[in-house]
Parts: sequence; C-alpha cells; structure tokens
Amino acid sequence: MSKKVVIGFSGGLDTSYCVKYFTDEKHYEVHSIIVNTGGFSNEELKRIEEHAYKLGVASHICVDATKSYYDSIIKYLVFGNVLKNNTYPLSVSAERVSQALHIAEHVKKIGADAVAHGSTGAGNDQVRFDMIFHIMIPGVEIITPIRDMQLSRQEEIDYLKSKGVQMNFEKSVYSINKGLWGTSVGGKETLSSNGMLPEDAWPTQLSKHNPEEIKLHFEKGELKGINDAHFDNPVEAIQYLQSIAGPFAVGRDIHVGDTIIGIKGRVGFEAAAPVIIIKAHHALEKNVLTKWQLTLKSQLADFYGNWLHEGQLLDPVMRDIEAFFTSSQQNVTGDVFIQLMPYRFQIYGIESPYDLMSSKFGKYGEMNTGWTGEDVRGFSKIFGNQTAIYHAVKNSTDGK
Repeated sequence: MSKKVVIGFSGGLDTSYCVKYFTDEKHYEVHSIIVNTGGFSNEELKRIEEHAYKLGVASHICVDATKSYYDSIIKYLVFGNVLKNNTYPLSVSAERVSQALHIAEHVKKIGADAVAHGSTGAGNDQVRFDMIFHIMIPGVEIITPIRDMQLSRQEEIDYLKSKGVQMNFEKSVYSINKGLWGTSVGGKETLSSNGMLPEDAWPTQLSKHNPEEIKLHFEKGELKGINDAHFDNPVEAIQYLQSIAGPFAVGRDIHVGDTIIGIKGRVGFEAAAPVIIIKAHHALEKNVLTKWQLTLKSQLADFYGNWLHEGQLLDPVMRDIEAFFTSSQQNVTGDVFIQLMPYRFQIYGIESPYDLMSSKFGKYGEMNTGWTGEDVRGFSKIFGNQTAIYHAVKNSTDGK
C-alpha cells in the first residue's frame, strides 16, 4: 500500500513540483489542501483544484479559514494595535501559521504518513510550517523536496516539462501574496536596502481622487460598522473597508525586519483596511483606556507581534496575552471619524460613551472640577520627593 502524504498546495511552481515528484518518483498517494485565508477568489480556487487533479493527486480540498483566521489571530492583532517595527500588520506571517494548523488537522483526519510543503531553505515559512507540524503532528515525517534537494527554479521547470505538465512557467516580475489582512509585494526593489516599488507594481491602483469621509464603529474592540452599514461578522467589515479604502492607495509601505533565521529582510505591502483599522482602533483606545492600560498593552503587543511573526502562536503565553487584550476591550466602543485621500488618511476624532475626556471632569489647560490649585501644589512636591532627595544627597556628597 502506498504511503499517504498531505501537501499544502498553492498551485504555483514549487508545490506543483512537489506533487509530481511524490506521485511519479516516490509513488506516494498525494492529498493536496489549500487553506484560503482570504486571498483567493472562487474562480482561482477552481483553477487550482483542476490543476491539482491534472498533476495526479488522489484528493484535493479547500478549507475556507477566513473566519477562524480572524477569530484566532486577526482579532488580537487589532486589540493589540500590532504593527511589527511600527510598520507592518503581519499580513503574511500571521496567515502562514493559520494555514499550517489547518494542514496539520487534515493530516490527522486522513491518517497520512507524511506532510509536505514547498518552502525553500531561504525564508521564514519553512520554520513556521515545520514547527507547527512538530507540535501538532509529532512523529509524522516532514518532507520538503525544494529545500532538501536545493532545487533551482529552472530545474523545477525542466522536470515538470519533461512530465508533460502545462502551466505558466513565466516568473512574474513581482511576487504577490494576498490575504484578508493585507497583500505582500516582493520585487527587485526590495532585494536591497534602498528602492521603492514602482506605481504599477502595486496590485491595487489609485482610482479615487476626491477625499471621502467615513465613520468606523467599534464594539468592544471589534469593527462592527462602517458608515450606515452594520456587520455581525468583522471579516465582512474588513472586506468592505478594503473595497472603500483600497482605491485611495493608502496603507502602502515597505517593511524591513528580522527574519526567524537571523537575516534582515525587506518586503513591500499594501494593507488599506488593516492599517486604517489599527490606527482608528488605537485612536479610540487613547480616549477610553487609562494611561497604564495603554502602556502595558503596548509592551505586550510588541512581544505578541514578534512571537506570532516567528510562528509561536501555540505558546501558552499567547493565550495569556490574548486574555489581557480581551479584558482591556470592555470599554473600547464608539465611532472613529476618518478622511480618506489619495495615498493617505487622517483621523479627525472619536465619539464614545466611555470617553475619559468628558468635560464633566474638566477641560485640559482650561479648568478642572476634581481638585484645587493647592491640591496640585502639594501633589507636585510629593510626586517629586524621592528624586529631590536623590539630588540633595548627590549635591552634598559631591561638594565634599
């Protein structure tokens, strides 16, 4: 009986090679799976399925993981206002972890002997996939032909052509990876430390030129309304916001970061909805949370984003941080007012029943109702007392 192998399948060159290699050279029973985290249309998924069967898979499934991706990861990226290196909304790294988890579940479901992915030995994805598989399906063999045999792109093409495989072998000038939480864009300009992607490299082109005002409504930290539209499912709200804001070409940037394997990397991305949501959510939080809630959240968010980027979603400390994030969102309800313009947006302000700037307690720089000037005079002396003692002792000692 042939061994069963499950392969995470995108339909691209690397995973197409893997399927043909397993069926023709290793005589495995190949079962392909594509995990959709919001980046594929129905037409694209259909084409990928047809391609998989032409290559010789025994079965192919598509898992729509968009909602679970939001519930288990994206929600907490919003709660934490997570932007890696204050720039990148973790568009690709977060979805790779989600995809690996669903692939591992499929391995268990069909009782496969091995699992495979098309990663090379040069990037982060190999670590994310391998680590999740080691944790979720220990003992299952992990096979990575592209990495293990150090195959060049041309070697893969030559092999597939020799097998009569017909597909588009032309390498795109720019590599595009689209998902619910943004789209990454890689090209020659991102291979060095200096260079910006040209206008025509961005998947979403500028098509809106007149400024547009929008209102985002959050309920306990989750986006539930845009203008007059209400959404029970925040995934739909994200997609709707993307359709409104994307044509303004906002949310574009180039991220420079540290890879898991210890080198620096540079990638372009466009993420109109994610960047606007995070900035709007943070603006609302600044009005409704206390100083120390904001301070501690910021520290935890930095750790959470880095640890997720490195594939460590399953570390139990992540559940602890998520519990804190969730608790902190109880009063994060209200409206955020934004103006969209070509290549940029501006947050005008917020309205919330939990706004701590309420005039009932005073107006900054003008008046107060909770204390007197004498109260502040005494507080200022006490608040700086230990530092005053330090300087008094230092001056008397230094003067000897």
